[in-house]
Amino acid sequence: MTATAAQIMEGPSRAEALARLRRLERLADRMDRAFRLPGTNIRFGWDSIVGLLPGIGDTATLAPAAWIIMEGHRLGLPRHSVAQMVGNAGIDWIVGSIPLVGDLFDVGWKGNLRNVALIRRHLEGV
Repeated sequence: MTATAAQIMEGPSRAEALARLRRLERLADRMDRAFRLPGTNIRFGWDSIVGLLPGIGDTATLAPAAWIIMEGHRLGLPRHSVAQMVGNAGIDWIVGSIPLVGDLFDVGWKGNLRNVALIRRHLEGV
């Protein structure tokens, strides 16, 4: 089934937008809180693990963060929200690039979850 020009201009249906949000939430969970440190409530994800790779780790984790930001844009987030999402990803990347301190910061910052929460708030307000 092909979409008409009017459907493309309107954006995704409510059901499609919520399905996309659920996919983004699953990705953000994997990136930011997939694992729990035994004996604690500290959760971390693939972002923290991949970020341990010197030089390329934090840069590699920008790909899923960029996808979340692009989906937010496609779902109609206002520019200020998209800018906030870019800022969250930028902070994650810049501070995460600092050896050791950045790795600890990654465990607490959870930029992908912050960005998906912005998308959820937008969709719930629409």
